[in-house]
Amino acid sequence: MSLIGGIRPPIAALSVLLLTLAGITALTLGKPDNVLVPKAVLTSQQYVAEDGAVALRASLDESISDLTNTATLFNEGQPVSADTVLDKVGDVYQKWRGTAVIEIKSGDLLAARGESVPISAIDRGKLSAKNGLAPRMVRMDNGQTRLVTLAVLSWKGQPQQLLVASSSLTFPGVSLAGGRAIGVVDSTGRVLSSHGALDAKGAQRQLKSFAGVAAKKAQQNPITAKKPGSGGYTGVSGHLTGDAVKDVRTVGGYATLAAPVAGETTVASGLGLTVVTQVDVREHTEQLTRPAFGIAAAGALLLIGGLAVMVLLGTVQRPLIRLFLESRRLTRGDLARPVTVPRAGEAARVGAALERLRQQLGGAPVDAEGPAPRKGLGARALLAVCAVLLLVWSAPLMLVLNRADDSVRVPNQIVRDQKSRTATVSDRVRRALNEGHADLSAVAALIGDRTSADDMRTVLERTLEDHDRYQSLYVLGGDGAILAQAGRTPHHTAGKGPSAKSLEVTGEGGKKPVITATAEAPGRDGAAVVGEFRIEFLNALLSRQGMGDVRVLDAENRVIGGDSGYLAFQQAPSHLAPLLGKKEAYAAVQRGGSTVRVAAVAPFTGGGEAKSLRWKVVSWQPASGLAIPEYSLQNRTVLAGLLGLTAAAACLGWLHIVVVRPLRELARQAEALAGGDRKTVLYPRHHDEVGAVARSLELIRQQLQGARRGRDGGARTPAGVGRN
Repeated sequence: MSLIGGIRPPIAALSVLLLTLAGITALTLGKPDNVLVPKAVLTSQQYVAEDGAVALRASLDESISDLTNTATLFNEGQPVSADTVLDKVGDVYQKWRGTAVIEIKSGDLLAARGESVPISAIDRGKLSAKNGLAPRMVRMDNGQTRLVTLAVLSWKGQPQQLLVASSSLTFPGVSLAGGRAIGVVDSTGRVLSSHGALDAKGAQRQLKSFAGVAAKKAQQNPITAKKPGSGGYTGVSGHLTGDAVKDVRTVGGYATLAAPVAGETTVASGLGLTVVTQVDVREHTEQLTRPAFGIAAAGALLLIGGLAVMVLLGTVQRPLIRLFLESRRLTRGDLARPVTVPRAGEAARVGAALERLRQQLGGAPVDAEGPAPRKGLGARALLAVCAVLLLVWSAPLMLVLNRADDSVRVPNQIVRDQKSRTATVSDRVRRALNEGHADLSAVAALIGDRTSADDMRTVLERTLEDHDRYQSLYVLGGDGAILAQAGRTPHHTAGKGPSAKSLEVTGEGGKKPVITATAEAPGRDGAAVVGEFRIEFLNALLSRQGMGDVRVLDAENRVIGGDSGYLAFQQAPSHLAPLLGKKEAYAAVQRGGSTVRVAAVAPFTGGGEAKSLRWKVVSWQPASGLAIPEYSLQNRTVLAGLLGLTAAAACLGWLHIVVVRPLRELARQAEALAGGDRKTVLYPRHHDEVGAVARSLELIRQQLQGARRGRDGGARTPAGVGRN
């Protein structure tokens, strides 16, 4: 018999699958979901840590790039004093804790602003070596850590100078409300800086414990550290579970600083830093189900599955095996006993045909009366009955039982995290626009009345190459004429002078909004440097895992950008209306019909030119996508029902293809042979019980054909005819 054919393998496979599914059902659906911290809360801490890592990495890389580009712009102009350099740097950028200019050869301090820069940590003799100007982290006497960035100021005929800036390892825009703490950890597990709620007893100790664990986990390969196909963050990230006191447990997340594109590196991502967050969770999840439910569901499956298997054994397998034995007996010449005819169905038709053939082998005429098969359910109907039995168990699990309705309770920490993450994204967008305008201001400050169009174009092209946020850069004269341009064709109305607004949005009615930044060039008769932002750059800032749908809205609540499909300048979704009037970051659970979602809004706060836009960032996601107990139980219940349906479809479908369809064809051929058709050759479709009966019928056909030839005077016995 074939290993995959025959009547036995499908029924045996169905029995094994149903037994296995019963065990899985008893273990999974009967497991109480009374954990202190739902998985969704733990995963949310991982996402918060990733947000902090993204913000810190972007801030450090931006600071390093800005200082280098500023030095390059100064080097291309006329020599200026050290004080002038620092004054202009301070006017354009307000991101560094301290700045200084020193003469490289002598080491003399020429000018300084802000806090003292750790100049003693700079080895001036190694600046010309490879990576001699690379940023480095320096630990101050007060225990704080600073990132020191270097750039060379070089003019012909003057000693080279070193522009030095120090930055603290802070997290721009990361919300620390709700008792959250966050820290930066080096590769050894040492906490370099920390912020947030660390005054509580044991908070510092817990953060240090998390830091040690995170530093070890950060050594993993980012590809192998996550599940295959999970995608998401390009670095190493995860969640942590700390100590518990009564009903309070400390949970946290960690994420390494990673480049936005997998496989690439940036200066900041090469520093070996890891972001660690922690927060106390005071939540209990009610017990949703009890072991009795899983045991009852498993018992019902065993009862229904056992009944289905018994039906298959008694009405399909046993009659077919009996036919197989009876057909072999006839081919051996044992014609003394009548054929035992099954009760009904195709097997009964084949049995009746075999009985008639037995009589014909004994000399009875073709038209002799034989046993008439009793009417009853055929094999296909029996399979349908078994399918209905198994569907009776699977359908309620998939559609009715353990369904989470609109009263499902969303953990408060999830709502708080949605608010804080939305606020973080809002601040990232605001800072990105401010940084873009600051870059243009730095370029405009160095364009004098003697700067040629070619020189302006060179500066614009370098700025466009260094910053991917722009799609077009140009210098616009006071009369509206474009003096120099780099990148795509500007969306500028011919003859219109520079806008009085630092940032504005145009392009209504088009496919994409046009976000334009304008920085006046001093001493050039009203000329200005204008930059048009790429909308793809803005949308990329919104793409964060675990936040659902994210949109940027303007002051009129129209969509400017989003992380997924949207129409420019369309009104915000109606379900967000209760949130749009909030002046500060706010989040809520929205319930409507059977839909439960977590939504948040975060208006622009803080200073900078972007504040005048009065934009806001909104986000929302369905609660059904969160790993909270009610939905987890629903998903497990649906999965059990789907597994039962799949097992039934696979095994019964297998049985129908391999056994039932060939059996129906065999019944037709057997009746035709018993009715006198001696010319049609019978071929077995499969090497199984049905195929064996078909081979026996073929041998009987040959015997009957040989007997007729003998009566007609034939002298030769056909090949293959059995002899007694």
